[in-house]
Amino acid sequence: MVTEITALRIVGTAFYEEYAAAMARTRPTADAGATDRPGSWRELAVARSLDPARARAEERVQRFLDAAVELMMENATGKDFTVQDVVERSGQSLRSFYQYFAGKHELLLALFEESVRSTAEQLQQTVDEIDDPLERLHRFVVEHYLACRPLPSTSSRRKIPSPAAMAEFGQKLLTEHPKEASRAFMPVVSLFERLLDDAAAAGVIRPGMDHRSVAGIALQAIMFNAFAATISGTPISRDGSAAADELWTLFFSGIGAGTSKGA
Repeated sequence: MVTEITALRIVGTAFYEEYAAAMARTRPTADAGATDRPGSWRELAVARSLDPARARAEERVQRFLDAAVELMMENATGKDFTVQDVVERSGQSLRSFYQYFAGKHELLLALFEESVRSTAEQLQQTVDEIDDPLERLHRFVVEHYLACRPLPSTSSRRKIPSPAAMAEFGQKLLTEHPKEASRAFMPVVSLFERLLDDAAAAGVIRPGMDHRSVAGIALQAIMFNAFAATISGTPISRDGSAAADELWTLFFSGIGAGTSKGA
């Protein structure tokens, strides 16, 4: 969702020097494994406040996130807002912004994590209503596809960041910050992996597969369907159920119990 992240300088005062040092101590390191889970970027933003101020910090961080979402909703690509735009829309100060985020990239990362976590919670609620392991897998693929697909230009926007913009930022995150991306995607990957485990135990998908790898391949296909529509020149329909089922058929043809390795 970001064409290029410009380095933002924090200049001058001892306050910002102190903040930069504290931020470096709390930010996940590039060497941290995906399973370390030091906390989401939103949680880290809040954690930079002293405990008595945590409630106020939660509110302020959420106001910055809400402001960024509003700005993204106003622009179909979600690319054209700046830190100053977010600050003005939130009604807070630039100093307050840098108290919680190192720059626009951290704000976008927090938004991306919130989007993935919210999607995982909705998918969990959906599959919890289904008993059959294969149908749970089917519903996951279809519902996640529908959640990620871009909306027709005539549709009213949902109160979430543009799926195409989130997909573009996700792609940038995967290539430039793979460890951060792995942590961000973990809620959806873990849910999908559990569904694959249940389906394998029930004998409805082919045994012996690496379910984490299968989940990664499938989620890549699902999430980046926004780019597939652009590449193929396929018009975006209002109802994406047919396309979602086509993807499911393609997916299940590769992992179904009746298929064989190398067939």
